[in-house]
Amino acid sequence: MSDWQQIVLGQLFSVDNSKLGAHADEPTVMSLSKYNGFVRSDDYFDKRIASEKLDGYKTVEPGGWAYSTIHIDEGSIARNNLGETGVISPMYTTLRWRGDGAALPEYAELMVRSPRMLAEYANNAQGSVNRRRSLPFKAFSTIPTTLPPLSTQERIVKVIGAVDDQITALDAETDALHGVLRRLRAELVNDQAAPTVRADEAFEITMGRQRAPKYATGPYMTPYLRSANVGYGTLNLADVLEMNFDPIEREVFGLVPGDVLVSEGSASHSAVGMPAMWRGELPEPICFQKTLMRYRAIEGVSVPAFVNHWCLWAYESGTFLDIAGGTNIKHITAMRAVRMPVRLPAVADQARIASELDALSEVVASTQAEANRLRSVRAGLLAGLLDQSITIDV
Repeated sequence: MSDWQQIVLGQLFSVDNSKLGAHADEPTVMSLSKYNGFVRSDDYFDKRIASEKLDGYKTVEPGGWAYSTIHIDEGSIARNNLGETGVISPMYTTLRWRGDGAALPEYAELMVRSPRMLAEYANNAQGSVNRRRSLPFKAFSTIPTTLPPLSTQERIVKVIGAVDDQITALDAETDALHGVLRRLRAELVNDQAAPTVRADEAFEITMGRQRAPKYATGPYMTPYLRSANVGYGTLNLADVLEMNFDPIEREVFGLVPGDVLVSEGSASHSAVGMPAMWRGELPEPICFQKTLMRYRAIEGVSVPAFVNHWCLWAYESGTFLDIAGGTNIKHITAMRAVRMPVRLPAVADQARIASELDALSEVVASTQAEANRLRSVRAGLLAGLLDQSITIDV
């Protein structure tokens, strides 16, 4: 289309890099997320990550821009939409907007984070170490792009904005439903009318086996799961390693569908006790190693789905973390795990409780899946609008 014009990014941005300097009051410290753009560091991180001395930090006014000099190709470029002036680490390059009359800032936000532009940043980065390659402003400013007329930019912004509103609404609904699920789970798995037993009377609890380097080869190479494979209620099976587990070890440390794997320790407190159910996603045999504990239902005593929801509750409530020992790296020992108190209803009541919680879990998952589907639709729609393979009426 002839009314789209070719420009370079230097026509939209000039370098700023103004530093805070001497100051009396503590400014708002900001960071730049590749997913969420500008964020207040205190809201985004559990602890202070900024230096105690902020004189060398760079100031960013409302509407100002910044990008991560070494991670811009991952999407770390954004406009300050927080409505206040803040400071950001010296590792970022800060920018002034100079595109008035040629581009809408809202359109530029979409364009500079598009897959094509991320590839351009990577192609123009300097250095030999992949994740340390940097993009100085001199190189950034020469990267070409195309701009449609302002009326088309405005229409694209509105269309993508409408999709974003739907995604935001679905995310909010997912969060609300998940809150309901957590509260209901806490209530149902802790039925005060149910008798209290030790965890090892309710579940079969097995600690994983440490694998020394000598087990890296052998006649019984077996896939095994470790803490890196366990997320909050989900398993990441993209990177499953193999070690030698002989037939006896496979019997002891093998997984069957319905087993729940629990992370026994981590330097990150949020990962301690993180559980996920094994549902037979990979062919057997498959084992687990020392960084995990296996919780298995005992026939006639407990049912797998109830075990899963009990482990999820123990993680969500911080109960697993409370029994973990250690200072920097927290670990749950077998002795502490087996002594945990469990409210254990009759098997029939466990099945009813698990069925109710499973049904609500499916609603949460379905809502989240719809939000993720819209994200995929948005990505394809935006790419098509920016490369003109999808046209739009103005």
